[in-house]
Amino acid sequence: MHSQDAPAPADARERPDVLAHVAGNVRAFRVERGFSQEALAALAGVSRRMISGIESGEANVSLSTLDRLAQALGVSFSALVRPSGMRDNSRIDTLAWRGDNPDSRATLLGTVPATREAELWTWSLGVGETYRAEADAANWHEMLYVVEGALTVEMEGATPRKVTAGDFLIFSSDRPYRFANHGTTPVRFVRNVVF
Repeated sequence: MHSQDAPAPADARERPDVLAHVAGNVRAFRVERGFSQEALAALAGVSRRMISGIESGEANVSLSTLDRLAQALGVSFSALVRPSGMRDNSRIDTLAWRGDNPDSRATLLGTVPATREAELWTWSLGVGETYRAEADAANWHEMLYVVEGALTVEMEGATPRKVTAGDFLIFSSDRPYRFANHGTTPVRFVRNVVF
């Protein structure tokens, strides 16, 4: 769903809003479950140094690392990134990814229950921008609706699909994929992730 390459360092651009909530949430869930930083690092497949950096608010962390932390903690991705006082996930409205191009960003709008959860995102990619995602678990699906421009979806082992404004694409995200803007104008799209 949310998997991505690591964001640029904080001094390269403003950090996404989501990181403001992650530090406290990771620490609170870790302590609640009685995990040391070392134990959580081992369960999530990340370094203890990364856990320490996340909890101190000093580490830029990829969405895929947040996915692994949520799984290790037994919580949803949205529980990890939302403000701690929020009663439900119907209006999270948090910037979670920013690309190199200022026109490129992803905002998690909200989620509803599915087998586990369904997420609603707005995305935009500036000219020449790409977003690379790792494979998700089996039975995860992406539902995309392009509002403006043309989005190319490239999946490992498949022919790239170009989705233009007013069109949509639904696919299983159980293998690596990439969103790309090969056009001459920004592309805006709505992304639903269902798992």
